[in-house]
Amino acid sequence: MIVGIHQPNFIPWIGYFYKIYRSDIFVLLNDVQFVKNSYADRNSIKTSNGCCYLKLPLEIPSHTTNYNEIRIKHELNWKDKQLKTIEMNYKKAPFFKEVFSDVEMWFSSEEKMLDKFNSKIIMDISKKLNFSTEFVYSGDFHILDKSTDRLIDIIKLCGGDAYFSGMGGAKYQEEERYKEEKIKLIYTDFTYPEYPQLWKGFEKNLTVLDILFNCGYEKSAEIIKGAGK
Repeated sequence: MIVGIHQPNFIPWIGYFYKIYRSDIFVLLNDVQFVKNSYADRNSIKTSNGCCYLKLPLEIPSHTTNYNEIRIKHELNWKDKQLKTIEMNYKKAPFFKEVFSDVEMWFSSEEKMLDKFNSKIIMDISKKLNFSTEFVYSGDFHILDKSTDRLIDIIKLCGGDAYFSGMGGAKYQEEERYKEEKIKLIYTDFTYPEYPQLWKGFEKNLTVLDILFNCGYEKSAEIIKGAGK
């Protein structure tokens, strides 16, 4: 049983969804410290003038706060502005109509908590990509351990015997601890695939919306699944 673990980011990039695809269980890490100006509350789209950010307005307390304690400021009426930005830049994309109706649905949510708002979008996209991965929240486990021990506890509670880690994790993973616990450590083999985009030049590291608008759900799933080396 392969377990993937990651914070619930805002409409993540395609590498995030490759990690979901490769995992039997994907843990949405919602009880760790929130980092300002990270992919938790923003992501980029491609425009005719380069990339620009979509960003969520948040209510962030001054004290240290976890993902599942952050609220979205829906009263600022950010949704209409972002929908117009998306429409203006993707209305000529082949699958705009199909995908934009889903974006409108996601943005219509009045979910106040950041982790749940992001997670619902992630889970719905995964479903539309026909991924069979099961999702759970780390906060439901009430784990007190930190760092590697925390990840190991999560994997065990999920019944996992393998952990699918991003390449960035190689810098801090205590590999011996996983061996001691008989957990196989798998580093991602994700390679960023090129696909048709609007305007000249290919931009990487965009929100998954970019590939969905340009390729549709079925083709996007095929591309994401084939993104391993």
